[in-house]
Amino acid sequence: MENSILLVEDDPNLGSVLQEYLQIKGYNTTLKCDGEEGWDEFQRKEYDLCVLDVMMPKKDGFELASQIRTRNTSVPIIFLTAKSMKDDKMEGFRIGADDYVTKPFSADELLCRIQAVLRRCQNTTTSDMLEEDQFTVGDFSFDYQQRLLQIGKRQQALTSKEADLLKMLCQYKNNVLRREVALKQIWGNDSYFNGRSMDVFITKLRKYMKEDRSVEIVNIHGTGYKLSVIAGRK
Repeated sequence: MENSILLVEDDPNLGSVLQEYLQIKGYNTTLKCDGEEGWDEFQRKEYDLCVLDVMMPKKDGFELASQIRTRNTSVPIIFLTAKSMKDDKMEGFRIGADDYVTKPFSADELLCRIQAVLRRCQNTTTSDMLEEDQFTVGDFSFDYQQRLLQIGKRQQALTSKEADLLKMLCQYKNNVLRREVALKQIWGNDSYFNGRSMDVFITKLRKYMKEDRSVEIVNIHGTGYKLSVIAGRK
C-alpha cells in the first residue's frame, strides 16, 4: 500500500517538482501552498508523513506542526527550511519534528530522509511485538504499544520518539544507556543535530516524570543517560 505524504510548501515551483518526484517514487503526495491549507487538509485525511516548509504565509511550519501534534502525536514530521541556525532546528525538534532538511537540497536527499523516517516509524515486526512493552517505573506505568505514560489517574500521551526513547531507558533501568546506542537505534545515526534532538526529548521525559521523586533521568557526562529508580524516595 502506498504511503501518503502531506507536502506543505509555499513555493509553487518547488512544491510541484517535489510532489511529482515523490509520486513517481510511489508516494501518494498531496501538495498545499500555505499553513492554513495544510491544517485544513490534515484534519480531512490521515497521512503517514508530513513535509512542512517553515517559512510560509498565514501559518508558518512551526505553528502548523504544533497544531498537527495536538491531533496526532506520532505522525512523522520533516521540516524544510532555508534557515540554518541551530536555534531554528532546536525549535523544530522541541515541537516534535523527526528530521530537518535545509534548502537548497536535492529531491534525492529528501527522498532518503523520508525513507529513513518511515522505516524507523513503521519497522514493527512480529518479533518486535513479542518484546516487553509494559513497564513499571516507580509509581509510573508505561505502555509502549499505546505510547501512554500513567501515574494515578493522570495520563500522558507520548510521541513515537518519546516512547522509543523511554522504552530504551526502561530496558537499561539503573544502568547507563550510551548516547550512540540510542541515537543509532532510534534516529539512525549519532550526528550532532540528532544528539541535540535527543537532549530535547530527554528534557520532555524528565518533565513528564517529575511527579515521582524516586524516578530520575540522570545525565552521565560524556557517556549517556541512566533511568534511576530509588526505592523509598518520594
